[in-house]
Amino acid sequence: MSRNTTVAAVTAHACVLLDYDTGHTELRPRSAEAVGMGATVIQLRNTAPSWGTIEQSAVLPQAAPIPLHWRIGAVPVVLATAVAAAVGPRGKRFSRLVRLACTGNKLPPATARQSRYAVRAVRWASRLMPMRWACLEDSTAAALLLAAVRRRAEWRHGIATDPVRLHAWIADPEGNPVEEPADTSLYTPTYTPDGPAGRRPEEE
Repeated sequence: MSRNTTVAAVTAHACVLLDYDTGHTELRPRSAEAVGMGATVIQLRNTAPSWGTIEQSAVLPQAAPIPLHWRIGAVPVVLATAVAAAVGPRGKRFSRLVRLACTGNKLPPATARQSRYAVRAVRWASRLMPMRWACLEDSTAAALLLAAVRRRAEWRHGIATDPVRLHAWIADPEGNPVEEPADTSLYTPTYTPDGPAGRRPEEE
C-alpha cells in the first residue's frame, strides 16, 4: 500500500499501533511519541471492564436460508480467499486480505439482504476449509463475493479493549454488523474500504 496505513487507536492510558500494510500490532503507553508518527488517530470507545468475559446465549440459532446462486458463487470466492491468504510472503498476508476485502470500494453499496446472503453463503462454503479460517478470512470472502455481484461491501476491521482484541466483519448500509454476535458493538472500526477510519493529525 502506497499511503500511510498505520492506525494509532488510543484509550485513556494506552495506544494500539496497527500497521495495515504488514499486520504488525503493538501496544504502547499513550504518549505524544506513540500517536505522533503520521498515523491515523482513532479514539477507542470506553467499555466497562469485563475481565475478558462476555455473556452469550447458549441457544444456537437455526440455520438461515441461503439462495442457491449465493452458495454456488461462494465456493470459488472462498477458494480465492484461501489462495490469497496462503500464497506469497507471510509478512504480507494481512495486507493481501485487507486489499481483497476492499476490492469493490467503488461499486454501488450492497443492500442489507445482499450482505446477509454473502456472509451466510461464505460461512456455508468455508465449513470444510483445511486451514485457519477466522473472522478476517470470513469477512474478506464475503466482501469479495459482494464485489463479484458488483456491490460494495461495508467491510470493517476494528479494535476493542479489555483485553485488546481485533475483529473483522461486514456491516449493513446503516453500519450495523451483519450476522454477528452482540459483542461486535464493542469494537471501534479502524479500517474500512475507504482506508483508515479516523483522522490524520494534519487534518485536525
